[in-house]
Amino acid sequence: MTQAYESDLLRLLDERGYIHQITDPGALDELAAKQIVPGYIGFDATAPSLHVGSLVQIMMLRRLQQTGHKPIVVMGGGTTKIGDPSGKDESRQMLTPEIIDQNIASIRTVFEKLLTFGDGPTDAIMVNNDEWLSQLGYVDLLRDVGPHFTINRMLTFDSVRLRLDREQPLTFLEFNYMILQAYDFVELARRYDCRLQMGGSDQWGNIVNGMELGRRLEGRDLFGLTTPLLTTADGGKMGKTAAGAVWLNEDALPAYDFWQYWRNTDDRDVGRFLRLFTDIPLDEIARLEALEGAEINEAKTVLANAVTAMVRGDDAAKAAEATALETFAGSGAGEDLPTISVGPEGKRIGLVLTEIGFTSSNGEAKRKLAEGAVKLDGKTVIDAGLLVTVAGDEPIRISLGKKKHGLVIQ
Repeated sequence: MTQAYESDLLRLLDERGYIHQITDPGALDELAAKQIVPGYIGFDATAPSLHVGSLVQIMMLRRLQQTGHKPIVVMGGGTTKIGDPSGKDESRQMLTPEIIDQNIASIRTVFEKLLTFGDGPTDAIMVNNDEWLSQLGYVDLLRDVGPHFTINRMLTFDSVRLRLDREQPLTFLEFNYMILQAYDFVELARRYDCRLQMGGSDQWGNIVNGMELGRRLEGRDLFGLTTPLLTTADGGKMGKTAAGAVWLNEDALPAYDFWQYWRNTDDRDVGRFLRLFTDIPLDEIARLEALEGAEINEAKTVLANAVTAMVRGDDAAKAAEATALETFAGSGAGEDLPTISVGPEGKRIGLVLTEIGFTSSNGEAKRKLAEGAVKLDGKTVIDAGLLVTVAGDEPIRISLGKKKHGLVIQ
């Protein structure tokens, strides 16, 4: 049941299922109804691409802009040097400043597809928290910010407590992360009059820290809003598959594989994902999620096309759907399918399955073969010793189950 919000922002976020907690719903609703609210979300720069698990946060910034407010994308160039312990079981690898900068440049290409950047009042901006964090003197930070944090309270945060409960090391470096994230909110409020920080539900403690620090240091009224923990209907983590992370950037994951991830959505998740990850009107989503039986596949295709077009572009979505239609028709070999070369001498079937990414090991490949789940050009293969060779230029289609398909070439 949605609440009766006055502002377009909270009404849209509520209707589409983004809201888990808000620090002061009435005051934020009133503010968003009468003026432009700059809001931010922070993102790691630990890899050249974000994955699907970050897409709900990016969509929240998109909703912010769609309802007439200003999105601020904060890239954690400074905090990436330290590491966020939230949801982590171990310390992260240290990256050089050069690699962090390269990662940020690569990540920006996805944001440019989903947000409008510029100098206008509601145009998005991307900032790097290294701009201010690297300028902080350690003694100054301890003196000005340190007194507002107690060790007692910091030890109660899930991000810290869970690591300690598991008797896993938490470095002093990581322990400082929550202080720096809180300081980010204060600095963004100073520089851009940022009033709102959004994030996943695991960031609630960090967000509240920033709000309190802003009130204590500067007397500012700041707000926090979190999304529900996003898992798939079967309890899996969003953006993770057996084959690995579902990356947003094209050079990290081919468009067909990205499209196929959404096309393979569990029936129970279709409506929720259409609301969260597309701009499709709610009445049309209601029609699509009401489909039953084989007809629900129409909704899954709509979902896959919409998300792929938004993140990768219209051409990528059309090409991926065309490849899927050819492949599932049983005889096609679409151009977007993953491809593996076996050379003139050929390769054993188990190695082919592992190298193309269908299985994680030769042991798993043998099990899949024994189960009769592997096909070459539509014919079931069970012989783990089969040498796969290709004569001429015509590729062989390889399939694992009903959802993984690829091409074998010489």
